[in-house]
Amino acid sequence: MLLWILGFTLLGSLGAIFCAGLFLTFPHSVRKLLTPSLMSFATGTLLAAAFLGMIPAALELADGYQVSASVLAGIILFFVVEKLILWRHCRDRDCDPHERAGPLILIGDAVHNFTDGVVIAAAFLTSVPLGIATALAIIAHEIPQEVSDFAILLESGFERKKALLLNSLASLTAIPGALIAYFWLAQVSSAVPYVLAISASSFIYIAAADLIPTLQRQHNPASSVRQFIMIIIGIAIIGWVNTLA
Repeated sequence: MLLWILGFTLLGSLGAIFCAGLFLTFPHSVRKLLTPSLMSFATGTLLAAAFLGMIPAALELADGYQVSASVLAGIILFFVVEKLILWRHCRDRDCDPHERAGPLILIGDAVHNFTDGVVIAAAFLTSVPLGIATALAIIAHEIPQEVSDFAILLESGFERKKALLLNSLASLTAIPGALIAYFWLAQVSSAVPYVLAISASSFIYIAAADLIPTLQRQHNPASSVRQFIMIIIGIAIIGWVNTLA
């Protein structure tokens, strides 16, 4: 089980970095065309992993009211955390919260990837198919996120090789997150459903608060149809993997 967890944690962190690095080699016009599709696919995978995988698995292990309350509390928690970050680093009224300094990007990535490691470990400790579906959802979300992070680092003055190295190091924090979760949750199995619930709330919040509002900025029919199709494809893939459980 530990090998499953470490393997997919590495795939989810360094795999996303590798794909994002390849994506940056494409011409700007191609990246501009593909990015909304990647974000749409990530939206579908995140929502499906939360509603078709994590929450049902948590409900099998704990009381439904407590699981639902944990999901709700998690969404409120992530809202408050994001507000605090914006208040601390973006006090200018016209500031774009996604235009952050390079060091802040790296710190945020390190914390985020540590959390991803915890999420993957908790999912695998529930079932291998759920772990695989969760890791796929994380990879799908991380690719467009890493592309954006790379762009911000380059705009902040980092050289391409240095940006790649630092982003890779930040992604490796997923490994200690997975290890800590594996050994802790193995001893305190009663915490697993609530970790799954909080993890699901993070997926829901990312999709609803960050990805979907960005996708809604494109109003033309062709792009809307592409977004809808990619969301459905993301849901279908995660749904198929979850049926293996």
